Amino acid sequence: MNVLIVYAHPEPHSLSGALKQVMVTQLTALGHQVQVSDLYAMNWKASLDAADFTRDRQGKPFDPAEDSKLGYEQGLQTPDITREQEKLRWADTVIFQFPLWWFSMPAIMKGWFERVYAYGFAYGVGEHSDSHWGDRYGEGNMTGKRAMLVVTAGGWESHYHPRGINGGIDDILFPIQHGMLWYPGFDVLPPHVIYRVHKMDDARFQVECEKLEARMKTLEQTAPLPFRRQNFGDYQIPSLILRPELAEGESGWRVHLQRQRKAARAG
Repeated sequence: MNVLIVYAHPEPHSLSGALKQVMVTQLTALGHQVQVSDLYAMNWKASLDAADFTRDRQGKPFDPAEDSKLGYEQGLQTPDITREQEKLRWADTVIFQFPLWWFSMPAIMKGWFERVYAYGFAYGVGEHSDSHWGDRYGEGNMTGKRAMLVVTAGGWESHYHPRGINGGIDDILFPIQHGMLWYPGFDVLPPHVIYRVHKMDDARFQVECEKLEARMKTLEQTAPLPFRRQNFGDYQIPSLILRPELAEGESGWRVHLQRQRKAARAG
């Protein structure tokens, strides 16, 4: 299996850096091919702007979507963008590893998505009609690939409980997992979250390493989150609101998970 790790932490000798190496070592020992995009080490440019494309706009203002589309189609992207897109094509599984900063990923990783996810590559693909709203949310160019988040957080696990002060971790990660990974077609594996990272002694570090190694061993077998697919009947088109008989009376991110049907009563 080809595994790409997209990694964002500014300090190579941090806990995050050690955990990244644990993953690389374990995956390599299992016989997988591994590439790492270390965004800080690469001095990755975070902002999407006109400098990302060499096309002559003939005095027209920069249009992020249009310039992205033409840049991708015509080979006018900067080489760093093209290299990351090639890594995504190569990968069977992509792991995004980052510390939870202000309830999201570091800006440098958000910039990776904004620049690498070109129009025609990660979005704006497929048929757009009254019955098919583009190839997205379970379809798209990343279909058949797996993705997973490895996240470190300073707070206690209880702080990220559904009733915790920070809000539930699943709520916090939903825009990333559903909107940035499921949207272009990745099968999204349950996240691996490590809490209270500033209170990590050697004994606990060893335990966390063993847990992370276990996740690496099961990457190919782990069942993905059962997100609903957009164009397969669960959503009303063109409103894209979930059909009223599904998750009736509920709202929030959990309604976008397929539910197991209750077994019919015997008798």
